[in-house]
Amino acid sequence: MFPGIGTVVNVAAVLVGSCLGVLVGHRLSVRTRDLVTDALGLVTLLIAATSAAHVTDLTWSRAVGSSAPMLIVLASLVLGGIVGSLVGIERGLERFGGWLQSRLASRPGPSDDPRTTERQRFVEGFVTSSLVFCVGPLTILGSLADGLGKGADQLFLKAALDGFASIAFAASFGWGVAASVVALVSVQGTLTVLGAVLGDVLPAAEVTALTATGGLMLVGVALRLLRLREVPVADLLPGLVVAPALTALVAALR
Repeated sequence: MFPGIGTVVNVAAVLVGSCLGVLVGHRLSVRTRDLVTDALGLVTLLIAATSAAHVTDLTWSRAVGSSAPMLIVLASLVLGGIVGSLVGIERGLERFGGWLQSRLASRPGPSDDPRTTERQRFVEGFVTSSLVFCVGPLTILGSLADGLGKGADQLFLKAALDGFASIAFAASFGWGVAASVVALVSVQGTLTVLGAVLGDVLPAAEVTALTATGGLMLVGVALRLLRLREVPVADLLPGLVVAPALTALVAALR
């Protein structure tokens, strides 16, 4: 199989799941759609917990010291959040979602116009599903492995998970979920190319740092899905670069 097949399968799963979700969504009450979103939020929280638990990984602790992993995750989120908020990643993602929706639908009307509500649902679906599909260990590790020629098994697993998730998302948010394949192709495609060009350059400790930091970001996504707090997770994404960089720095200074 060719490098990138994992992303192709992932995109197909999201598109098929989105179509099914939109079809089913018209037959579900608002309460039922909210319940589906709540269930997805709880599952996302579970996945986030298993990923964030890598902060206790022995390989990482041996490389940077037993107390350093927690501090590295904290510093990565804080520094990444500062950079992301200054750049305006979350706002940019929302604006892009609104622009994309305006190209695919009629111009929104006043705030009490149903078209405005539909636009808000589209943007929320695009932003939320983009974060869920693009933030996480399977996205990074699977894409890099695919690019390195080690197989796309991890992305095939992710495609199955994203397919079911897109059904639930689209039932609540509509076609904005299908539009998230733009972000999916951009992120996973870039990582796959990066893996193919650079080769296996990240030591195990740095990969673990990346996984743990991404898992904690998924907690923020879960809080959004559960409507507990609108955490601007997209602004935290630079932390995925900061985490392995800090790990390499600390390991070099020991």
